[in-house]
Amino acid sequence: MDQQDVAVPTLLPPQIPKFFSSNNGSYSFPPPSPGQGPPRLGWLPCQQQQQQQADHLQHVRQQIRSQASTGSSRRSIPTASRDANSSSSSSRSSRAPMDIAWRAIGGAGIGAGAGGLFCGPSNALQLRLWPFQSRSTPAARDKKQKTILIMMSNTGGGHKASAEALKQACEEKYGDKYRVLIVDMWKEHTPAPWNTMPDSYSFLVKHGMLWRLAYHSIQPRMIHVPYFCAMRAFIGRHLAAAFDHYDPDLVVSVHPLMQHINCHVLRERAKRLGRARPTPFATVVTDFTTCHNTWFCKDVDKCFVPTEFCRQLGLGMGLRPSQLVLYGLPIRPIFSKRLPGRTQLRKKLGLLPDVPAILLVGGGEGMGALKATVEQLDARLQGDAQVAVICGRNKKLLQELRARQWQGGSHVVACGFVDNIHEWMAACDTIITKAGPGTIAEALISGLPILLNGNVPCQEEGNIPYVLDNGVGAFETDPAKIADIMQDWLAKENRQEFRAMAHRSSALGKPQAVYHIVEELAQLADSLGAEARLPARECCSGGKRGGRELPVGQLATA
Repeated sequence: MDQQDVAVPTLLPPQIPKFFSSNNGSYSFPPPSPGQGPPRLGWLPCQQQQQQQADHLQHVRQQIRSQASTGSSRRSIPTASRDANSSSSSSRSSRAPMDIAWRAIGGAGIGAGAGGLFCGPSNALQLRLWPFQSRSTPAARDKKQKTILIMMSNTGGGHKASAEALKQACEEKYGDKYRVLIVDMWKEHTPAPWNTMPDSYSFLVKHGMLWRLAYHSIQPRMIHVPYFCAMRAFIGRHLAAAFDHYDPDLVVSVHPLMQHINCHVLRERAKRLGRARPTPFATVVTDFTTCHNTWFCKDVDKCFVPTEFCRQLGLGMGLRPSQLVLYGLPIRPIFSKRLPGRTQLRKKLGLLPDVPAILLVGGGEGMGALKATVEQLDARLQGDAQVAVICGRNKKLLQELRARQWQGGSHVVACGFVDNIHEWMAACDTIITKAGPGTIAEALISGLPILLNGNVPCQEEGNIPYVLDNGVGAFETDPAKIADIMQDWLAKENRQEFRAMAHRSSALGKPQAVYHIVEELAQLADSLGAEARLPARECCSGGKRGGRELPVGQLATA
């Protein structure tokens, strides 16, 4: 009997204490209906319930044997893959009872690993695997439509922004030919503690020494390779379930920790499905210069880098020149479009038409000494320049700036979180921002001289010399000195040098980079994606070339 026709009895696990419940209520008991996505971890009090769970397992086995013999069916279980060409249906049928029992009762506890971070070896808590309803279950797609899965993690805004830029460019260029999915793999498809990575990142960044320790501790290859192997033992099955769920034709990573483990999982998935090659994999590096070594994995098909410095780092990490592609940082396509004139934009945004404008950006959370910087600019410039402040989600700061009367007579326009930052950049003469790579790239495309006023430790430190060495800006953290630099830049006697700096900035920008990257990603999805879906026996090379097995990631080119 096929696995899909076997009924599975509903299991009612023990009551979960409220303090272990998910913040978003994503735990689902009993197991949900078919097609609701890959598994997720829930908490079960194990030592008190071991006998009860053993009775559940015995009951499941008896029910499966009796239902398999009678042919009754009350609930079906989806197969591991939607691939109709897979040759493993007979083997799945033969091991269906044990497989269904595993799905029903849940995976083995991992208290010695992730659970051990929360409870000691003698604690009465352990992690168990239960199905859940995926929060990112995609809609049904046309069989001719290819799927591009972009993996990101919301650890800082740059990774998500790059993923959205790639999606927008792909949809603009190819319409609905490709279904582009952006998924936070850590948060949505891994167990604790890995699904708390975004929150952990925010905490570590606020405590610089802790972040430096975490960042540099896995820099050496001899450290991060075994580290990823250990992680794979705990989260590999969950990532494999996610790939089975999305069934992508191309996987793209915009995060440094999503190469090594996922490449291995995709390779094992190809073997399990009997496919000729793993699903194509591409990395899009979103750091200008200070790239963590985990960005570079030799198993990827392509690695897109924004600068020559990053390309040299990739070569040093063992990638072949054919794997590394230099285009630039992927920025939203709107930055490559023609906008109305500066006077018209200033009128729209509430800025004065004939006064130099300074754009002060605080990031999505409105971080940094924004208030003190505005005060110093007002006191120093005395109305010779106007200031546009993007406060992000900092509503308190926004209210304070809007209610304040500025003694220097400066025209100050304060906004919260905006989605038209391209218009603000086009309307202003210069920008003050932290050293985030995305904002720097957007400012370069807009032709703005850049004054950096801070940076996240480690990964953004290299962006400062990138701006300074290319002659497109300066770096200063003290609000009073920032005001001095702005006064010097906007002085009439320095106007020619200021314009030269703006010209160098515009020449360094790469507005078409996102389109070039998307074009190559589409080629990977079309050519390699189709070949990777072939059964191994139907592939002419069989994964080999000239009798020699190809390394993972190396393409059999003519």
